[in-house]
Amino acid sequence: MLNGDGLRVVLWVAGCNHNCFNCQNPETHSPISGIEFDSEAIKEIFEELDKDYIQGLTLSGGDPLYPDNRATMCKLCREIKNKYPKKDIWLYTGYKWEDIKDLEIMQFVDALVDGEFIQNLADENYKWAGSTNQRVIDVKKSLKLDKIILHE
Repeated sequence: MLNGDGLRVVLWVAGCNHNCFNCQNPETHSPISGIEFDSEAIKEIFEELDKDYIQGLTLSGGDPLYPDNRATMCKLCREIKNKYPKKDIWLYTGYKWEDIKDLEIMQFVDALVDGEFIQNLADENYKWAGSTNQRVIDVKKSLKLDKIILHE
């Protein structure tokens, strides 16, 4: 419930080049950490998303937009939106909206938490993000209006 609205399936991916001080998941920085993302992992995600009470998928890490992750994450998001058009997708990344808004994956993402974690801006009460420099962006509205619209 801390990884977006409602009850969610969360996928933590390996690979991150931001190396934020006091990152909550430093073990995910290496792109070879974790377990292989194979057809069994995808099947498990879809089985969980089949449940009516699951609101959607959250991609976290590491960084789902680490360059080596982008194609796989885009393909997964496309498949999820095709099969579950009413489920939402949240994505956490250290990249800023301005640098990633044109990526294909953004067509499938509903909410984006952008920006690196900054320890001296950390706030436990800041909803859905770790530090106050991070923005929780409504991707669909932001793309449509060509300006950042924050998620409410």
